[in-house]
Amino acid sequence: MANNSSKILNRKQWLFVLFVFLILLLSGYYLLFSPNNYNLEEPLVFEIRSGETFQSVTNRLNSLGIVPNKTVFRVVAFVYGAETKIKAARFRVENGLSYLDLIDLLINGPADYLRSIRVNDGQTIKWLAGKVRRDLRMDSTAFYQKAHDKEFIKSLGLNVPSLEGYLFSKTYQIYERSDPEEVLKIFYDSLKEFWTDTLQLRADSLKLSQHQILTLASIIKGETNEVDEMPRISGVYHNRLKKGMKLQADPTVQYLMRNGWKRLTYQDLTIDSPYNTYRYYGLPPAPINNPGASAILAALYPEKHDFYFFVADGKGRHKFARNYSEHLRNVREYRKWIAQQK
Repeated sequence: MANNSSKILNRKQWLFVLFVFLILLLSGYYLLFSPNNYNLEEPLVFEIRSGETFQSVTNRLNSLGIVPNKTVFRVVAFVYGAETKIKAARFRVENGLSYLDLIDLLINGPADYLRSIRVNDGQTIKWLAGKVRRDLRMDSTAFYQKAHDKEFIKSLGLNVPSLEGYLFSKTYQIYERSDPEEVLKIFYDSLKEFWTDTLQLRADSLKLSQHQILTLASIIKGETNEVDEMPRISGVYHNRLKKGMKLQADPTVQYLMRNGWKRLTYQDLTIDSPYNTYRYYGLPPAPINNPGASAILAALYPEKHDFYFFVADGKGRHKFARNYSEHLRNVREYRKWIAQQK
C-alpha cells in the first residue's frame, strides 16, 4: 500500500498542485498585505461608536472604500479576534493600509478613545476646564477661551458674555482630544434638548428670559446641594424680586473671589460689581455656574410662601424667616452654633 500511495500523483500533477498552492499563497499575501487606497481626504478620521457591532464597522469601512472586500476583512478580523478587541474610539486612518495594518490599528491604536465625563451641577467653566484636561486630555486654556469666544457663542445663536450657565449638567461620552468647539456644543445641545417649549412658556409666564432663569438657577445651586430645598430658596428670591428688594445672595459675591470660596467679610460685600447682589438690585448680568435640571426647575417653579430671608443652620440646610426680626434670631442661632464648633 505504501508503494502505491507514492504513485497517486505523477510528477506533472505534483507540479500542478504546487503551482495552485503558490497561487493561493501569493493571492493570500496580496490580499492581506497589499495596500488599500481610498479617495478621500487623508488621514481619514473614523469613529467606532459605543456599542457598535463589528459588522456595522465593516460595512462603514467598506462604504468609505477603506475595506474593498468585506469577506477578506472579516476573515482577518476573526483570526486576530478583532471582533471582541476593538473599542469605541476615534481613529486616524492613513491611506494605503493593508487589511492586517488596519486590524492592528483598530486593536492597538493609536486612537482617541471614548471617555466618560460629567458636568457636575453648579460647576463653573473654570473648574470644568480642569476636568476636560484631566479626563479628555484637552487644552484647558483653549477650552476656557472658546467658552468666552464671542464669535463662537454667536454661532450657537446666543447673545451672552460666556457659556457659563449654558453647559448642561449630565454624564457624557466624548472622544479624547476633541476640539473645544465640539465639546462645548455637545454640552450646550443638552441644555437645548432639556429646555422644552413647556419650560419656555413657564418662563414667559414669569416674565423672565431663559438667561434670567439660568442666572437665578445658578444662584439657587450656589446656595444649596439639597434638591428638596431648592424650590423654597427659589421662592425667597422670587419674593424679593417682586418686592424690589436686593437679592443679597452670597454665591454672587463668592463668584467674584479670585482664589475660590472663602468665608465672606463685610468688606467683600462692598465690592463694586454688578454681580454683587448686596450692592445692586435684581439679578446679576449672567449665571455664576452651570446649574443642573433640579435648580433650573426650582427657578421656574418656586415654592409659594411668604419667606424673605434664610440663613444656614450649620447642618447643610437652611432656616427661613418671614421678617427681619425672625431672620436675626436665626442668624444668632447660627453664630452660636459656629462658636460651639470652635
